[in-house]
Amino acid sequence: MSSNQVLADRAASLLALHQHGDPVILPTVWDAWSAKLAVDAGFSALTVGSHPVADSIGKPDNEGMPFDDLLTRVAQITAAVDVPVSVDIESGYGEAPARLIEGLLGVGAVGFNIEDTVHSEGGRLRSSAEHAELVGALRAAADAAGVHVVINARTDLFIRADGDEADRVDRAIARLTEAAQAGADVLYPVGRHDPDTLRRLATELPLPINAIALPDQSDPESFGPLGVARISFGPFLQTALATRAREILGRWT
Repeated sequence: MSSNQVLADRAASLLALHQHGDPVILPTVWDAWSAKLAVDAGFSALTVGSHPVADSIGKPDNEGMPFDDLLTRVAQITAAVDVPVSVDIESGYGEAPARLIEGLLGVGAVGFNIEDTVHSEGGRLRSSAEHAELVGALRAAADAAGVHVVINARTDLFIRADGDEADRVDRAIARLTEAAQAGADVLYPVGRHDPDTLRRLATELPLPINAIALPDQSDPESFGPLGVARISFGPFLQTALATRAREILGRWT
């Protein structure tokens, strides 16, 4: 188990990696094997994706596994690699903020994504104020624990195609700005965006932003000029590996 000082140092290192226009790449991993693969390839921090973790243990995404099951997998990852690890905790698994922070720090994680779709309540979208309140409560819980856990506040407006497309970017900016004011460190307008939209989000949002990339298709050099500060892969690294694995196995069937 890591000491609070080790966790605080890792959290500070993770946050410092987020530079506007010089994005940190956080490969999205799901077990100790994929985590070691990424670190051995030279990456200095990782994120654990809920979707690939769920797939790897035969559970559905969208909080189809208990929080404790996720923590078990994260503990295996942090035991296998010596880099900062962030975790996708979906919408919080219905757990209290203090329990979420305690659980993450207890298994050596120093950052997390928190989204505004509430899976435990029929997939409803939190109001912007409600989401900001949750971010603030999580920040307070982390402060009480003595570690500046890196909060990546996510909105699902784009992947849900919520409301009128004409003002969706405006609404996402307003929503994430509230989360920033409540104590987030990074902002995640999750979805695949065209360059103009991504540039606008990076310019108008007050904190570093996270973009999602297709690891086998996207141009790694295309994100920095748009102002992105963090890149992750969601489920797409696992998907790309699965595609290649099917090709290999197909030779033998």
